[in-house]
Amino acid sequence: MSYQGPREECGVFGVWAPGADVARVTFFSLYALQHRGQESAGIATTDGNRVFLHRGLGLVTQAFKEDSLKPLAGPMAIGHTRYSTMGSPSLRNAQPFVLQTLMGPLGVAHNGNLTNASHLRQIVLQRGAGLSTSSDTELILQMLASPGQVLGNAATWHERIRALIDVAEGAYSIVVMTRDGIYAARDQHGFRPLCIGELSYGDGRTGLVVASESCALETIGARYVREIEPGEIIRIGEDGLKSWRSEQSPIKPAMCIFEYVYFARPDSLLEAQSVHLIRQRFGEQLAREAPIDADVVVGAPDSALPAAIGYARVSGLQYTEGLTKNRYIGRTFIQPDESLRRDTVRLKYNPLRANLEGKRVVLVDDSIVRGSTAGPLVRLIRDVGAKEVHVRVSSPPVKHPCFMGVDLGTHDQIIGAQKSVSEICEHIGADSLAYLSHEGMINAVRRDLDQGAGHCSACFSGQYPLEVSAHALKASFEDISGQ
Repeated sequence: MSYQGPREECGVFGVWAPGADVARVTFFSLYALQHRGQESAGIATTDGNRVFLHRGLGLVTQAFKEDSLKPLAGPMAIGHTRYSTMGSPSLRNAQPFVLQTLMGPLGVAHNGNLTNASHLRQIVLQRGAGLSTSSDTELILQMLASPGQVLGNAATWHERIRALIDVAEGAYSIVVMTRDGIYAARDQHGFRPLCIGELSYGDGRTGLVVASESCALETIGARYVREIEPGEIIRIGEDGLKSWRSEQSPIKPAMCIFEYVYFARPDSLLEAQSVHLIRQRFGEQLAREAPIDADVVVGAPDSALPAAIGYARVSGLQYTEGLTKNRYIGRTFIQPDESLRRDTVRLKYNPLRANLEGKRVVLVDDSIVRGSTAGPLVRLIRDVGAKEVHVRVSSPPVKHPCFMGVDLGTHDQIIGAQKSVSEICEHIGADSLAYLSHEGMINAVRRDLDQGAGHCSACFSGQYPLEVSAHALKASFEDISGQ
């Protein structure tokens, strides 16, 4: 099927809860993180000696059945749900990756992209280690299993992870399963989110979990504790929660601002802020910056709905439901025939004629990346009799590719890099088009944060928080082609 919007690599989860059915806990957590990856899912558990693993293609509910959960024994588990940024889904590249080492079982699940993976891979291969995939997650696994010249003389697991953070460049939130507990860490910029929760289960017992988003904690009845800080390593195990923080000079945080715009579920917390509230702020500011005389405001489901509510609130226009989303179109392996494939938006959305016919409509969308969805949505609304369609976008124009694990496409595929706003407006067939300013977006996110807050908005601004050579940028896409 055609391009369906920006895609992020994955969601990760880890749990330490002796006596609990950790595989089932992980399954439902991955179910809550399904929006972060829909190509494959996997769970690995250990009893401290043996590793138990199941991975499958498709959605979490397609990858797992009751029979596949039963063998996954032990007091701890890690899980992963995956998108590949390039290439086709394959079971070989599904995560977690696991190994047996001299220090016991080792499993890794990863969200992000190493921008210097090509360089690190050459070092690992030169020392004689084998790599069976092009995934930088397997590369992380091999470096942790046998530090060698890459990670130096690091002995304990947390020392190895610390050494990894020192040499690995790019974006990575990782969960690492070992004999003595679950480790979790974020890169020093904190590009990808990762949080800690406390789980209560039976007879007053408690466990600890880590997850890409707090929405997973709510699903399993865990209490949100806090975010893992950029550059921080934590371990959950028999001695509870233990933390190691970087002794290096602090690096300004640069969490991906697209998490607020699109990726994160609206019921999640990022930086202890409600994603839903921030998206409403985007819409409110957009209404101040780009008002229009119209009758109704509708949002493109689902991530743009809070922004549409905010836009309507400030503009004084009526908010209404204008598009119904078929939430199950992606849950089938049956592909549409050629005639249906030409307009996949019609498979995914149905317009509500009664709310749109004869109206001047403001359509609020969260972003326009390649322009392949906005145009068909405008046509859908016109086809049911809307008099005018004015598109308002609750983020700035996307103009630059991402090298931190988000598939926005290449420079020549991004419509904002190729066309002006007026040209995009003509391309999508809208009566008018306006975007939220970069300053407006940043202010909406940081209004209640301290002065040390920082975010990566390179896809909008072109200002990357990492200096990466052109060769490495090219390699970063080649390296993840099989993820």
